[in-house]
Amino acid sequence: MRFPRHHSSIVATSSRDAAVYAERFAGRKPRGWPLAAIAASAGLLTLAIPAASSAATSVYLGSAGNFSILAKTGISTTGATHVNGNMAVSPIASTAITGFSLIQKAPTYSKSALVTGNIFAASYAAPTPAHLTTAIGAMQNAYANAAGRLNPTKTNLGSGSIGGLTIKPGLYKWTSNVSIPANVTLSGSSTGIWIFQVAGTLNVASGQKVLLAGGALNKNIFWQVAGVTTMGTGSVLHGVVLDKTGIILKTGAKLYGKALAQTAVTLDASLVTP
Repeated sequence: MRFPRHHSSIVATSSRDAAVYAERFAGRKPRGWPLAAIAASAGLLTLAIPAASSAATSVYLGSAGNFSILAKTGISTTGATHVNGNMAVSPIASTAITGFSLIQKAPTYSKSALVTGNIFAASYAAPTPAHLTTAIGAMQNAYANAAGRLNPTKTNLGSGSIGGLTIKPGLYKWTSNVSIPANVTLSGSSTGIWIFQVAGTLNVASGQKVLLAGGALNKNIFWQVAGVTTMGTGSVLHGVVLDKTGIILKTGAKLYGKALAQTAVTLDASLVTP
């Protein structure tokens, strides 16, 4: 929380006055003084500022934000998947991208009928490898940033089972796996930020959805997951998934956000769109 500059001078003046008053009026109650001044003279008046959740600000994605899917060890698909936006793998070669029938349009990128953007790999011509190294570093930094946020709004909400809940903006931390066995609603304005720190796996049950209400935006929702993120058949998830392990979208699953994995992303007739 940032205070106006004049507050520091007010605090200093109040402390100095309190000492003067305490010395001048030691042992008796000054006539006509307000109670706050009396408390200050006795050293009893303190300004208590609660620790604010560090979910108040977004997680900076850097150049990793240029991709709908970014992975280090591979991206694979079966069925009629659709990816809206760019996707890339690094430091591995384009052979780690399977099921997309890549067509190399230029030395630096490929295209696919399943992807509306461009597809990049570390094996393509310069400057692609250097750009992807930067993006991978940015992805890892974003993961570390989200994982390092302090003062959670709630720890172990729902004991790890959050189906049926309505969750306001904030920082939520779990020391276990997190499951979504029924629809869950993220309710807040377009400026609200949600950061979910998951020490285990994240599982969205088949057919279940993460719903948005009140103007909440995909770009302001961050799932920082240490284990595998699994979206069941026909499930829906909103937000940026920053996963240290892998991300799996089963048949018909829809991710409205980004899949940024430090291993692989696996799709099956899925949708990924920002």
